[in-house]
Order: sequence, then C-alpha cells, then structure tokens
Amino acid sequence: MHITFTDHAVEQINSRFAPGDGELKLVFDSEGCGCAVSGVPVLWIVDQAADKELRAEGTPYRIVYEKRHEVYFEDRMVLDFEPKRGSFILKSDGQIYNAQMRLIDKRAQ
Repeated sequence: MHITFTDHAVEQINSRFAPGDGELKLVFDSEGCGCAVSGVPVLWIVDQAADKELRAEGTPYRIVYEKRHEVYFEDRMVLDFEPKRGSFILKSDGQIYNAQMRLIDKRAQ
C-alpha cells in the first residue's frame, strides 16, 4: 500500500504532532457500526506500531495498519485536507473512502 499526502494534509498533520512523537495509523473503525464490514476509515496518532502491524509507504509519512484492514483499501491512495470542512479526505482513483476523515490522538497521556 502507498499513500500520497497533499501539501494541505502534511501541513495539518505537522501542526498536530512532531515527527518522532508517535506514528500515524490507518484504521477501518467498525465500532458501533453493527458489523465488521460496516465502518469508516479513520486516522489515529499512536505511540508506536504493534508488533504485527504493517507499514504503508508514503511521503513524507509511513502509515501503520492492521493486516485485517488491508482488504478495505486500494494499493494507491491520496490523503488530502479540506480547510473549509476542517477534515481529511482519503481517496483513490476509484473512490472516496472518507470525505470527512478525522485525525484522532490515541497516544497515552
């Protein structure tokens, strides 16, 4: 998997955490959605990747994700930020995964 970040997305991510202060994690969040195949992509900031998590290539960030979530995403995607909505957009050539994607800080306080 490879994720390209737009300049707007990089600017927003940089404003929320510094490199080395955690990792970005792409999650297919199905909590409260009723079943495992109903969910929404969400971006988390975590302390560190778990042992068996995979890494998606990207510039300037690499994103971790769980193997079980891989089926929900395409090999090449773009992460953008929409200033008017104040949210991220995860998309590919074939679809928009989430047009109001949140970046949630899940690091231990």
